[in-house]
Amino acid sequence: MSSRIVFSPRLPKPVMELGTGLLPEGFELVVAEPGPGELHPALKDAEYFMGFARAELDAAFYRAAPRLKLVQLISAGYDRVDIEAARRARVPVANNGGANSVAVAEHTVMLILAGLKKLAWQHNNVVAGKWRVGDFSETRLYELSGKTVGIVGLGNIGKKVARRLRGFDVTLLYHDIVRLSEHEEDALGVRFVLLDELLRTADVVTLHVPLTSLTRNLVSERELNLMKPTAVLVNTCRGPVVDELALHKALITRRISGAALDVMVDEPPPKDHPLLNVDTITITPHMAGPTWENWVKAFRNGFDNIQRVAAGRPPMWVIPELRGA
Repeated sequence: MSSRIVFSPRLPKPVMELGTGLLPEGFELVVAEPGPGELHPALKDAEYFMGFARAELDAAFYRAAPRLKLVQLISAGYDRVDIEAARRARVPVANNGGANSVAVAEHTVMLILAGLKKLAWQHNNVVAGKWRVGDFSETRLYELSGKTVGIVGLGNIGKKVARRLRGFDVTLLYHDIVRLSEHEEDALGVRFVLLDELLRTADVVTLHVPLTSLTRNLVSERELNLMKPTAVLVNTCRGPVVDELALHKALITRRISGAALDVMVDEPPPKDHPLLNVDTITITPHMAGPTWENWVKAFRNGFDNIQRVAAGRPPMWVIPELRGA
């Protein structure tokens, strides 16, 4: 008898075909839309859940899945997972094992360059029929070469950002609650500093932390006031890590030079969101991760982890809050 994997939400057919093409023998993949009407009945005999936490993975979710052995996320983020409910149900929750880390790291480098070069502002001017607005002292564009980049959060994605930036001849600083050994720092070309030190020193600050109670509004008015007036802030992790009202104030008062975001507090943001009317910001719609190549990596990692649990081995990539639970 096949072991049931419930996948949710339903993704476009070509994406799901990538997943079914990797489905291991001895497993069946059942696709269900989020919510109690479709997802909960499908979970009745399921041993594994795989997908995104777009519906709340709460106590009702676990009650609907009495045989569940693993929640395997396709995403890196897990801020919509009810951790206490998972702990009570004694079900481990694993993220995607860095499957999207290359995609997000590349996107981060793109946003760093877009922020320094004011790419969105230049594009919008050309579309509006404006060519070379202002003079070269008013419109200041910056090179990445020779700059100091501060990486906040040096996990899978942060490390890949560091590796990709070394070719730009930058100085790399990092801050993380988990410090690397001196040997690891030397190999990666990074140096640990305190958070305030990083904010004061860096020309670019790029954020790569999970959303937790400790990282919510990690960058707010106080932190933005520590940054250089020529600095650029980049966020590709989770929107609530940045206080958006404080960021808006810092941009319109030119307290910092610019910002580039792939994530926001409300997604999509309301049409009257103040950051949408700032010409020193570049915003992409939470699209850093889902490259075409990433889907195969995410399905492969997910199925590998499920097979580990099915074989009686502990899962990999369990989220920190549930390790050892």
